[in-house]
Amino acid sequence: MTIEKEYSTKLTADGVTIDRRDVDMLEAIDQHGSMHKAAEALGRSYARLQNRVVEIEDAVGPITERQRGGSDGGGTELTRTARELLNQYDRHDAELDGVARVTESVFTGTVADRTGELATVATEVGPILARTPEAATTVQITVRSDAVVLTDPAETPRTDQTSLRNRFTGEVSRLDTGEAVSRVTITLADDVTLQALVTNASSDRLEIARGEPIIASFKATAARAISID
Repeated sequence: MTIEKEYSTKLTADGVTIDRRDVDMLEAIDQHGSMHKAAEALGRSYARLQNRVVEIEDAVGPITERQRGGSDGGGTELTRTARELLNQYDRHDAELDGVARVTESVFTGTVADRTGELATVATEVGPILARTPEAATTVQITVRSDAVVLTDPAETPRTDQTSLRNRFTGEVSRLDTGEAVSRVTITLADDVTLQALVTNASSDRLEIARGEPIIASFKATAARAISID
C-alpha cells in the first residue's frame, strides 16, 4: 500500500517564508493594479495585506511600486524583484509537482522482538526494525519515500557498516521522472512495493531502469509503527 501526502511549495529569504498565500497576494496586486482591490478580491483586510508586503520587502527589497496620477488615478505595480519571486516560486513548484510528492509505503506485521522503543516486526517482505508502541503486537509500519536510500547491489556495504539497518533487494517496477527528482517504485514481494525519491543525477548514476535489481535501505528511526491490535 502507498499513501500520498500533500506538500506545499515555499521559498525562504532572510528568515521570511514565502508561500502560496503570498504568491496569491502578489498575483492579485498585479491583476488589479491596486493593493486595496487586491485585498478585496482575496477577502483580506488592507492593513494585513500591507503589513505582509512590508514583511517581505524587509527581506528581499521593494516588491511593489506606487504609480501616481494618470487618467486612471494611478495604482500599484509589481517590481522586478516581485516578478522574480513569482518566477522562482513557479519553477520550484513545477520541479516538486507530481513525482516529488512524498508518499508513505505501508507494511503490516507482528512484533517478533523488542529492544526499548525499537522492535523487529515480521512482515510480508521480511523483518523490519521500526519504532513501535509499547505492548503492540500487530502493527502497520509506514516509511516515507524521502527516507529511502537506493544503492547499486554491487556497491552496498555490509549492515554493520551503516546506520541503514533495514535493507531489501527488489526490482524497479516503475520510474517516474520529473525535472529534478525521480520517484522509483521497487517491488519487494508479490504486489508489495516500496517507493523512493531520488535526484535525477542519482538515478542516472545508479542507472535505474525498469526490471533492474536495486537495494532499498532505510533507518530504523525512519520506520514508524502503529498498533492495529
